[in-house]
Amino acid sequence: MKPDLDKRKVVLGLSGGVDSAVAAVLLQEAGADVQALHMTNWEDEDGYCTAAADLQDARNVCEQLNIPLHHVNFAKQYRDRVFQYFLHEYSVGRTPNPDVLCNREIKFGVFREYARRLGGELLATGHYARTDIVDDRPVLLKAADLNKDQSYFLHAVSAEALAQTVFPLGKLQKDDVRRIAREHGLVVHDKKDSTGICFIGERPFRDFLSTYLPANPGPIRTPDGRDVGHHHGLMYYTLGQRQGLGIGGRQDASDEPWYVVDKHPESNALIVAQGDTELLLSESLLATEASWIGVPPANLADGYRCMAKVRYRQPDQPCWVESRADNTVFVRFDKAQRAVAPGQFVVFYEAETCLGGAVIDQINKPVDAGSAIMRPPGNLAGHG
Repeated sequence: MKPDLDKRKVVLGLSGGVDSAVAAVLLQEAGADVQALHMTNWEDEDGYCTAAADLQDARNVCEQLNIPLHHVNFAKQYRDRVFQYFLHEYSVGRTPNPDVLCNREIKFGVFREYARRLGGELLATGHYARTDIVDDRPVLLKAADLNKDQSYFLHAVSAEALAQTVFPLGKLQKDDVRRIAREHGLVVHDKKDSTGICFIGERPFRDFLSTYLPANPGPIRTPDGRDVGHHHGLMYYTLGQRQGLGIGGRQDASDEPWYVVDKHPESNALIVAQGDTELLLSESLLATEASWIGVPPANLADGYRCMAKVRYRQPDQPCWVESRADNTVFVRFDKAQRAVAPGQFVVFYEAETCLGGAVIDQINKPVDAGSAIMRPPGNLAGHG
């Protein structure tokens, strides 16, 4: 929490959950002039998305705390800037992470612009993250509660936006947040944390996706080309997936579990292998659309050592990063990584500082691990 909030006008993104509600309490206690802004990003009233209930919870919190509540609908912007990207990535067999785009395009994009029109000097959210100013530049830091840290999802937010943002929960543990909510009698003190993406909610993922993208069933094959089943469409599977393959208990195979190890869009084949297979390991990757908070490391062109995550909540992994043309980076890990999925994000860290990230585009498996199933790695080849 920034120390100079007394009487400053802060517009808080109030979701209707316990985290943003406690953020409102902390902002008030710091002397800020708080206004709440609740946004609607999805309009399907089919019982799965809890947007209506969340809005009512936001109203109840604002009544308790005597905070003005504004409501804005960004459903069109969300569909145009986030959901269409989500569908496109799945249509080409990749595994997207729409939360990163939602933060960049919506929460710290059009939402922030709307907050400024309300007269907000600063924007606040219930994210678990911290900011600081180092050498006159804003930096993004991990939250004190590393189990809840959301810097991974915030890595694409601009430095300018971060400089005008307050994360009141950044120094708290989740248990502290629940305790504060109970002590203040907030109506949402025991509300379950939201998980997943609002437009999917608790509904079956396959049923949801099939209403927007045509299913394209095809063969499930082993690395040596043996057909062992049929898939419902490559878009429904991700690398490392074990459940839902429907190929267990085969007489011509061992009892070890099957895993998705690759996708071949050109033949519409899902490639699977059994057990603790090296086919799931990637020693390096190429990532595009690199986004840096502020400026990239000065020696990135010559190679830069740092830490990285290829998925949320993964422990930081030591790696070597080099810049390439067209805002692309090559990343080589000290230790091969399991189930790296194109379409996800690789996010870079130096100690507690989040440097930025990029979209995983190509993966490079160890030379001796299943080369027979791998498509040519393009411009990854030859780097090491």
